[in-house]
Amino acid sequence: MKQNFTVRQGALDGVEVFLSVAQHRSFRRAAAELGVTPSAVSQTVRVLEARIGAALFIRTTRSVGLTEAGERFLAQAKPAFEELVAASEVARGFGQRPTGLLRLSVPRAVLPILLEPLIASFCQAYPEVEVEISASKELVDLAAEGFDAGIRMGQFVDADMVAVPLTPPLRLIVVGSPDYFAAHSPPKHTDDLRQHACLRWRRSSGALALWSFNDNGQTIEIAVSGPLIANDFPTMLGGALEGMGLAQLPEPMAAERLRAGQLVHVLEQFAPVTPGVFLYYPNRRQIMPKLRAFIDHVKSRPPGQGNVSETG
Repeated sequence: MKQNFTVRQGALDGVEVFLSVAQHRSFRRAAAELGVTPSAVSQTVRVLEARIGAALFIRTTRSVGLTEAGERFLAQAKPAFEELVAASEVARGFGQRPTGLLRLSVPRAVLPILLEPLIASFCQAYPEVEVEISASKELVDLAAEGFDAGIRMGQFVDADMVAVPLTPPLRLIVVGSPDYFAAHSPPKHTDDLRQHACLRWRRSSGALALWSFNDNGQTIEIAVSGPLIANDFPTMLGGALEGMGLAQLPEPMAAERLRAGQLVHVLEQFAPVTPGVFLYYPNRRQIMPKLRAFIDHVKSRPPGQGNVSETG
């Protein structure tokens, strides 16, 4: 089938010209208002009349009047066109200043340790922006699901996304509760994990994640076993606190519990470093001001919270 590489004329073509002529009852005054020649106005009206299939104006050498068809067309076209202009102004506002609904897809684990203070300060700085958080472990299709951006661990962000670091690189650490270690000797080497109950994480793909370690610069992965399988880090943290077994977690998640003595860090010398947590979004030519404002807000955070720059 032969493709048509031209844009089909639509029902709105020529309507603005018609409304101007109808208002002024003059092709010449309409042309002056629109900044075109009278002949261009006349030609546009003729094309509109031909497309509609009815004469809209009665033309004489001294005056211009509306036909009955023109009167009916004016009665419905004018309010519709005014609504269209108003809609355009509203849309233009969204493109010129931070406003509207900012939708973010976020894993539940980062909400209390990272996102809540960031969102609170952003909402104070940009009161015209509403922020909607969808807490999910799934790696959603941002465009298909209507999200402006997502937040994920760096290793899970696709290479074709623009990525903005929210944290510096993070260590994955192995922790267990004092009650657990009262009944089990702490592991000294990764091989010792075979004698321990380990809480496992199921990825969104359905696969069970291996535990990753750094052994003198070499990455090793170990399949562990244990009584609990979870699909998010907070559940694994809760299981570790209850003494169900060891958990491998991003260090910031366990930091407060470690300071309080509720968890104990083991295998510290084998802790691998991950890229950290990133804000990511599709590589678009034009970013809506609400998202640009959020990105700038992330970048303006106090020093010491990570080197923030856009990559991808």
